[in-house]
Amino acid sequence: MELKTQSLKELYEKDFYLWVQENLRLLKNKEYDLVDWENLLEEMEDMGQRYLDSVVSLIAVILEHLYKWENFKYNEYVGHSWIKSINNARNELDTIFERYPSIRKKSMEELSIAWRIAIKRLTRWFEEPQNHHIAKKYFGKLPTEKDFLQECPYTFEQVMEYKPWVDE
Repeated sequence: MELKTQSLKELYEKDFYLWVQENLRLLKNKEYDLVDWENLLEEMEDMGQRYLDSVVSLIAVILEHLYKWENFKYNEYVGHSWIKSINNARNELDTIFERYPSIRKKSMEELSIAWRIAIKRLTRWFEEPQNHHIAKKYFGKLPTEKDFLQECPYTFEQVMEYKPWVDE
C-alpha cells in the first residue's frame, strides 16, 4: 500500500497500527521524505515517557508501603501485603532497569514526584472506611496531603533495598 505524506498523517488518526507499519516500511526503504516525522517523533517521545511513568508509579508504590510499614503498622498481623507489594514493585523495577539502564538515572531525579503520588495514595487509603480507625489513631482525623512530610523521607537506595521488616 503506497501512501503519500498527507494520507499518512490522516492514517495516524484512523488506523494507528497501519500507520506504524507504513512508516516502518518507508524507513526500511530509506524513503525518509515520505515518513510522517511529526507524529513519529511525538510517538517516540511518548514511548519513552510511558516507561518513566511506569517506573515513577512503581517507586510510589514502594514509598507508600515503606511509609505505611514504618508509621502505621499497629499490630503484628498488619503489613504482609505491603511487603509483597514492595517486593513485586522492586522486581519489576529491576527488570526495567536491566533492559533500559538509562531510565534508572532519570528515575532517581523523579523521587519527589513519586513521593507526591505516594502521599495522594496514602490519603486515599485513609479515606477508605475500614481505615478510618487508623486515621483517628495516628492523626485524630482523616489526614490530608498537608499532614505528611513534603520532602521524601527515603533515598533512592532505600527505595530499592531498604527492608525494615528484616531483623538484622
